[in-house]
Order: sequence, then C-alpha cells, then structure tokens
Amino acid sequence: MKLTKAARHEEILAQITQQPSLRVADLAGRLRVSTETIRRDLDELTDQGLVNRTYGGAVPMRGAEPSVGERHGLFVAERERIARAASARIKPGALVMIGSGATTTHVARRIAVEHKGLTVVTHSFSVATVLSLNPTITVLMAPGNYLASEGATVGVHAARFLHDFSADLAILGASGLTSEGATDARLEPAAIFSVLASRAAETLVVADRSKFDKVFPARYASWRELGALVCDQTPEGPLAETLRRHGVEVTVA
Repeated sequence: MKLTKAARHEEILAQITQQPSLRVADLAGRLRVSTETIRRDLDELTDQGLVNRTYGGAVPMRGAEPSVGERHGLFVAERERIARAASARIKPGALVMIGSGATTTHVARRIAVEHKGLTVVTHSFSVATVLSLNPTITVLMAPGNYLASEGATVGVHAARFLHDFSADLAILGASGLTSEGATDARLEPAAIFSVLASRAAETLVVADRSKFDKVFPARYASWRELGALVCDQTPEGPLAETLRRHGVEVTVA
C-alpha cells in the first residue's frame, strides 16, 4: 500500500532518530517511491527545521535530542529528585495522563512506589512498564504508530484515543523550555503532548536544567496552558519572568 506524504514524513523522522544519516536511494527503496519524491520530502522536512539536508540524503537536525534510551542515563540524580516532587502532587484516586520521555519515566517509577488506586493513561511503553509493578494502578495504553526512538505511540489513532479522557493531571517532559513555552525535538510526540495538555485540568512539566532556554522545532504548549514546573534549578532571565507573569508554580527539587 502506497504511503501518504504525511506517513512518509513520519517514517523518515522516525528513522533519522535511530541512524546517523539517511540516503535518498535507501529511503526510496524502503518506502517504495521514486528518488525524486524522497528528495522533495527531505527538502520539505529541511524547510520545517526537522532534518539537515546533505548531498544524497539527510542527517538529524543539529541539536536534536538523542533517543529516549540514551537519555535515560543522563541527569539521573536530578530526575529522581524531580520525580519525588512530581509524585507528591498527585491526589488519591486521580486520573493521570503521562507523556513519553526519560524524566516522565522516572516520575512513573516513583508513582508506582508511592501511590495506590490511580488510573494512568499513557502512550509510553516505558511508563506503562514501570507502572505495571504496582497492581493497584490501572494503566490504559494509547494505540497508534510506534515511534521506536521514543518508545511510544504517536499519530492520529493515539490522539483520538487520548481525546476521550478528562484527566486531573497531565505530566509532560520537554526537549526545551523558553519564554514561549515547552517544545519537543520531534513533531509527532509534540502533537500528542498537545492533546494531553488539552485534556487535563492541570498540566505539570518535569524538566532538568539542561532544558532551560533550549529551542526545538515543535512547541506543544505556551505557559498560559501550563500550570506548574518541577525542575532541579531555579530558572533565570526571560524564562523566569515569563513563568512569574503567567503564574506558573515552580518547584525546585
């Protein structure tokens, strides 16, 4: 079956997060389209700031995040402190939505230890896996296209599933935090994060200091839409001023 342009773009972005470079001829064969079609796809993705075009192919965008598996080994102590602080905000019996990411997986692991009787809706396999250690927590997993670099489902099916819920709290990570809001390095997870934020009474961002003042292509929410931030260091400069202006509650773990 021939893929749509949107599906091709999604597949190209998924592959480029797992390989150091992609070549036009290889992509054309894999996706069963002409090399001219792939060149146009890569040109469009380059114009959107999602890949860097090279002679004969493309490489990941400069500054793109490593895969979620690689990120799990970074800022471990900081993320554990963030996880404890985030878990403390969850009320008994709550329905919680959790997005994919290394920090959110730390939070999910802490939730599994500290809480009982919650319902958690997620699109992240790592989040679902660590929560499964607690049999009193009900985990609902969103269907969709599997994005290997994030270990999560994305796409229209995931979004439709998540739209059916109204959560007490959404817990989301971010690739970058600026005065404009929370951003992600990848387009597809960002689209899911937007849905999660829109379906929760309160949205909590969990992020270590390395995310401050970093800009990535896909903004999933402005600070008007985000209620709280748990981090490991006090934000400064324009970011701090924006957080104060919008009344975002900041907890430094």
